[in-house]
Amino acid sequence: MLVELRHISGDRLLHRVDLEDPPQPGRWLVVEQQSFLVMQRRHRYALRNGRYVMASVALLVKPQTRPADATPWRHVWVIGDPNCRFNARSPLLRCAVWPEGPCENCSHRELR
Repeated sequence: MLVELRHISGDRLLHRVDLEDPPQPGRWLVVEQQSFLVMQRRHRYALRNGRYVMASVALLVKPQTRPADATPWRHVWVIGDPNCRFNARSPLLRCAVWPEGPCENCSHRELR
């Protein structure tokens, strides 16, 4: 399936790639040694033989390398320790107490 990678700010086309299963928002994607965080996914449909079929997918991405402490958690990536009470459980923000991290040195770290 044809997948367009577009920059999240400005909708500028970055790449066109052929992927069998385009990633969902919150996942990282590596294309040509560049790393992107998928922020949003848009489907484009075409009318063929009286039916609408998915023609392509546009991924709105943010160029970003995956942090070293990013871990998969419940089908998404999270930064830091997802078992900590203050963790945002997000690929964008670690936590409200100490967003710079790392979680191992945080004095506020507690289990949920």
